[in-house]
Amino acid sequence: MKDSIVRNKSYSFALRVIKTYKYLTQEQREFVLSKQVLRSGTAIGALVKEAEHAQSLADFVNKMNIALKEANETEYWLMLLKDSEYIDDQIYKSTHHDCSELIKLLASIVKTSKEKIEKNEKP
Repeated sequence: MKDSIVRNKSYSFALRVIKTYKYLTQEQREFVLSKQVLRSGTAIGALVKEAEHAQSLADFVNKMNIALKEANETEYWLMLLKDSEYIDDQIYKSTHHDCSELIKLLASIVKTSKEKIEKNEKP
């Protein structure tokens, strides 16, 4: 499969989330919210990778849509971490920017793929 922007960005984002998790658990001694952001933030890339071998276009859309939901959830946890002052504005802004970019990419992929499905279903 050719190089994928969403795959690369979601992988890079997962690495950032892992580093943030390490910081939160080791430096801030925060274990609940950090685990949530770790789970949802790394799930995005795993779902994108899984979608590469989807059984059908509908299966691909489903996996990408779940990745989009995980990205939205990650955005929520990042906002909570910032507003509860576990992460500073600088960490939040850069991480949130990457998360927002993933949300836009995934939403576009889901929308385009759904349009392809609808186009193929018309007589």
